[in-house]
Amino acid sequence: MASAAEVKPEIHDPETVHNNEAALHEKKDSSELGNELRENPGSGATRDDDRAHYEQFGTYDRYEMTEEDCYDELGFSFPEWKKWMILSIIFLVQVSMNFNTSLYSNAVGGISKEFGVSAQAARVGAAAFLVAYAFGCELWAPWSEELGRWPVLQLSLFFVNVFQIPVGIAPNYATIIAFRTLGGLSTAGGSVTLAMVADMWEPDNQQYAVAFIVFSSVGGSVLGPIVGGFVEQFLAWRWNIWIQLIFGGAVQIAHACLVPETRTTVLMDRIAKKRRAEGTKNGKPVNIWGPNELTPWRERFSLHEIITTWVRPFRMFLTEPIVLVLSLLSGFSDAIIFMFLQSYALVYAQWDFATFAIGLAFVPIGIGYLLAWFSFFPAIKRNERLRKERPGDEIAQYEARLWWLLFTAPCLPIGLIIFAWTSTGPPLHWIGSMIASAIIGIANYAIYMATIDYMICAYGPYSASATGGNGWARDFLAGVLTLPATPFFQNIGSNPLAYASTILFCISLLLVVSIYVIYWKGPVLRMRSPFAQQLAGAREETGGRRASHLPGVYGSRVNSISGNSQAGMPNSRRGSVIRGASFQGRPGVQRGISSSNAY
Repeated sequence: MASAAEVKPEIHDPETVHNNEAALHEKKDSSELGNELRENPGSGATRDDDRAHYEQFGTYDRYEMTEEDCYDELGFSFPEWKKWMILSIIFLVQVSMNFNTSLYSNAVGGISKEFGVSAQAARVGAAAFLVAYAFGCELWAPWSEELGRWPVLQLSLFFVNVFQIPVGIAPNYATIIAFRTLGGLSTAGGSVTLAMVADMWEPDNQQYAVAFIVFSSVGGSVLGPIVGGFVEQFLAWRWNIWIQLIFGGAVQIAHACLVPETRTTVLMDRIAKKRRAEGTKNGKPVNIWGPNELTPWRERFSLHEIITTWVRPFRMFLTEPIVLVLSLLSGFSDAIIFMFLQSYALVYAQWDFATFAIGLAFVPIGIGYLLAWFSFFPAIKRNERLRKERPGDEIAQYEARLWWLLFTAPCLPIGLIIFAWTSTGPPLHWIGSMIASAIIGIANYAIYMATIDYMICAYGPYSASATGGNGWARDFLAGVLTLPATPFFQNIGSNPLAYASTILFCISLLLVVSIYVIYWKGPVLRMRSPFAQQLAGAREETGGRRASHLPGVYGSRVNSISGNSQAGMPNSRRGSVIRGASFQGRPGVQRGISSSNAY
């Protein structure tokens, strides 16, 4: 027990006495504040918007809408005719984007002659567009997940069309390169158009829609040289640019007039606003808010968040095993096809084909694409049957989507080796090389279709960012190989056309082997992807429906699966954001989840 001598100095110490008195007053103030808030909860607000919110809803909480609350009003529930009308316009948008990548090649001769540069230098415009297109896909894609598909596609189409004008009236070669680069950077590409499939179809029934959009992507690239052959022979080179502008302007108008917003989170914001407005009008306030409404604009679009959003597709490409492996597979496949196509002018000049006839030589590739598209129909039906028969089997749900690729992918090396030794000119007939081209077209479509379908299924609402990696790999590698492609087919050995295509055949064999490895190791790749596993878990939680977004993943600032552990609701689908941040930390204020006035 302490003696009196020990206690005395502590009692009379001025600083200690002052602190004790302050603590007593604080305790008293806290108790009085708590009593005041219990009697009048609204007095806790210190901001006008907090007071207005409490007066209207009787709570400081804001309740977040989820897909289950409005599923019948989202893109998944659009009538089938409306979905396919939207997809038909998106088909044309995608065709126009890829048309722009390939039609320029037919202007190379005219540009070279008018500006006094070599044909190889004139091809820089094509390479610059493709490389910039690769980065454009990545940069536009995540913003479509934040702001919506419609405004992003409209803005992209607008810039692409505007940047065609300086190229069409270019007074010098530098102007062409500069604005072709800006045009490529402005192109949103298939990452956004394919993501719209995930907005309107659930994983179990998306495949016909994916196949349709993939056909538009590869078809646009073939349409360019077919049209360009006639333009190059009968019109001035600048018409290659004006035709791109006319096509792009027409599809932009069609998109603006006929295509509504489809992004789930954006639609949920609109639905929540509409319900609140109707509730206020009827005298029954509805306290429900869209996922994007719960975060202030200044926080959603701070410099840090903008950078985070832009980096998302690149992070997914580098850190998600599924995205990385499938994108590289698809990218190398497309790069091989692109290099192979550069040989056409050299190959068919041996049979004295006119310029427009060389353009028509691309028709067999289009036929190959068409045959591959139709060949996927029975494969899709088989896949649907497997998923129904084995609902708990992950291979049936995911890897079975790659099954038909196991049979179609070998068409790539088969077609390349046939083309290699039928493209050497007379006395061989040119029909052999065209048959080979059709076989190669089957493989290119199949690889793109299967990998994209797999990624959209695995990444759902974030498929724009995921497929952006696929698009980046395809366009970047194609752009990088644009310049060396022609010399490659001119300078290898004594029979350069045959030897060059044979080298591509050898590389393609490695790609085909990798497809079987991916099919075999697919479950392991998905297990190594926490993001894919999280999305799959969310889909199970919602009864097989896609989750519209996830918390804190790759910069996602909205969440539909909120951890309300303090309310005893772990991993609840109902989100809640506490209002009145200006007074939440004050003593006596309890932070909780109220169920009143939610609807």
